[in-house]
Amino acid sequence: MILCLFALCLLQVAYAANPKKKTQKTERVYLNHSDELYYDMYGNNPTAQIVKGHVSFTHQGAHLTCDSAYFYQEQNSVRPMGHVRFTQGDTLSLTCERGYYDGQIQMMEARRNVVLKHRKQTLYTDSLNYDRLWENAYFYDGGKLVDGKDQLVSDWGTYNTASKEAIFYYNVVMVGDGQRVETDTLHYDTNTSLAHVLGPSVITKDTTVIKTNDGYFDNKNDKSELFGRSTIVDGFKTIVGDSLYYDKSTGDAEGFGNVIYTDTENKNALIGDHVQYNEQTGYGFATKNALIKDYSQKDTLYVHGDSIKLYTFNINTDSVYRKVHCYNKVRAYRVDLQAICDSLVGDSRDSCMVMYKDPIVWNEGRQVLGEIIRVYANDSTIREAHVIGQALSVDKCDEENHYNQISGNVLDAYFNGKDLRQVSSVGNVKVIFYPVDEKDSTLMFMNYTETDTMRLYLLPDRQLERIWTSKHVSDMYPMTQIPPEKYKLPEFAWFEDLRPRNKDDIFEWRGKKDGEKLKPSSSQQPPTQTIRKHDE
Repeated sequence: MILCLFALCLLQVAYAANPKKKTQKTERVYLNHSDELYYDMYGNNPTAQIVKGHVSFTHQGAHLTCDSAYFYQEQNSVRPMGHVRFTQGDTLSLTCERGYYDGQIQMMEARRNVVLKHRKQTLYTDSLNYDRLWENAYFYDGGKLVDGKDQLVSDWGTYNTASKEAIFYYNVVMVGDGQRVETDTLHYDTNTSLAHVLGPSVITKDTTVIKTNDGYFDNKNDKSELFGRSTIVDGFKTIVGDSLYYDKSTGDAEGFGNVIYTDTENKNALIGDHVQYNEQTGYGFATKNALIKDYSQKDTLYVHGDSIKLYTFNINTDSVYRKVHCYNKVRAYRVDLQAICDSLVGDSRDSCMVMYKDPIVWNEGRQVLGEIIRVYANDSTIREAHVIGQALSVDKCDEENHYNQISGNVLDAYFNGKDLRQVSSVGNVKVIFYPVDEKDSTLMFMNYTETDTMRLYLLPDRQLERIWTSKHVSDMYPMTQIPPEKYKLPEFAWFEDLRPRNKDDIFEWRGKKDGEKLKPSSSQQPPTQTIRKHDE
């Protein structure tokens, strides 16, 4: 008895120390059942066992059933035919009309009407290879993956049953929940519904069209990250940039690298190396080479500043209007209008630009400066301009540096087309004016006037039509007898070198030097009143 027990213990120890025998047994493909089994020694498959009727195989936890099969026991492989069904656990099933299973490398090759189901995902194709070791399914004759509401089709691709990630190549189309993706290459994570497209791609959803060569999409949350000079078009709005981030649910869009946001309905564009815009609120922000273009008029207005903000009011209504805030080192250019200042506010309701801190405005040969300047525009022309605080208007008359000049506390200028027709000035007004001879357009004389209030009315050829003024002091000098000190007002300044020359020149900041900057004027204090007794 003791010897028997000892022998039994030795057998158990030997079995535990050498588990390879069990592994070797499970590495074999087993035929569980068939209604018929025979050999065709003189046929095309003399080494195969031919099995028919309710055929069933097992291998390494997988189960294979079919109507008939060639079973190559020595090669550890099976060629199933008719109603082929391959299952692995309770999460994966594969059906097809015929196939080939290699137990050595654990590869299932499925052909014709292939359907692979893995949890909630279903893959349809005509040719599929399933690698059990790497848990990859490959198709190369066209395939469709269905994941809930999302469907993906392509010429060929792979699906990993472990990571639940799919990669589709060539003529890829993905549709679902109102969205359509067309691309060359698509990486899709069915766990997170995250998609990554590569190559020329077009993504369409509702009114939004996205074009990119490298983009990531979160289908659950309607978010996109785009790279490689991408474009987003949503109705009348378009944003282009090297890198774009877009959240359709909130309307937020952000871009980096030469970003161009265009609103074709309102005919304006916001440009910069960093741009933000929200299509639901109409708020926009641009910085780093920031530029706003307004082409709603005949000629395009270009405005540059360190930073630009765009506000939209009463959006999606008939009374919608916009305000633009540009600040720090602002330069503007339009064919008929150029300007510089420290900050600017534009209002689309009345086509008004308000400029602050050492603003200068040029119109043809005219220059206007002051503490604050308001300019109202018409189609490609200035309608009127209002200068508040230390106002100065300078109009170059000829090439010999004769200038018409008006200075005062406040100055208002009114235009008819491109012609200055009326100038009004109030408070400490000084005027230098050169009447022009109608015959030969030469300057006749110089008129110098000091007053408190003045209105000048001009003809289209800049001839003085009439003048109105309150109590004043005037002097007239023949052209040959003008004292040198009278040629220019004490407030005179001419900043032609600071003037923007074209739309590209607005990015080159040139401002006043420290000694040329205006010092804000202090408000006038009322005189001290002293009430005296009648007998004093």
